Amino acid sequence: MLDNGIPVRIPPTPRPPGLGVHRRYAAYYAMSASIMLLAGAIWLSTRLRPNTAWHDIALFAHLASLVLGFGAVLVADYLFALWALGRVPFAEAVHSASRLHLLVWGGLTGLVASGALLSPDLGSAATIVKLCLVGVLAVNGVHATVLGHRMALVDDPVPVRLLVRGGLTTAVSQLCWWGAVVIGFLNATR
Repeated sequence: MLDNGIPVRIPPTPRPPGLGVHRRYAAYYAMSASIMLLAGAIWLSTRLRPNTAWHDIALFAHLASLVLGFGAVLVADYLFALWALGRVPFAEAVHSASRLHLLVWGGLTGLVASGALLSPDLGSAATIVKLCLVGVLAVNGVHATVLGHRMALVDDPVPVRLLVRGGLTTAVSQLCWWGAVVIGFLNATR
């Protein structure tokens, strides 16, 4: 408003042409890169034969990465549960969850890298399912990052469509993490 009380609309700052297109493709590039890195780790696992000491180190790194990545995911989901219960504002939940992305990606990267040294049985259907879950998890993680940026721009009330996308993204994430954990546990105890 001006000093005389007349409301004035200030137009948004124009974006350079094509910037949105590059951002859209950036997510596809990130999804493709995550799948290629997973494929590279799978290929590498067929070439490496670590000795017992390296296997034990990789197993410890695998478990530590699980705690880091999955723990951060559970905290992020808890923050949104607090919002759903009316304990924190939506903006606070989104902002706090966005700080966890580095931990989630660090954990997932550590899981893939250390998993390459654990000599996975690529002839096992359970292992193939686990690797597919990790691939879906990586693609879903890129989607969650993009969705988080969109959620950060939203004020109350939060659009239902955005909430549905967030809920589906969370459900896919939980299904993939828990599925991979259960399969990993079953493979380790055989």
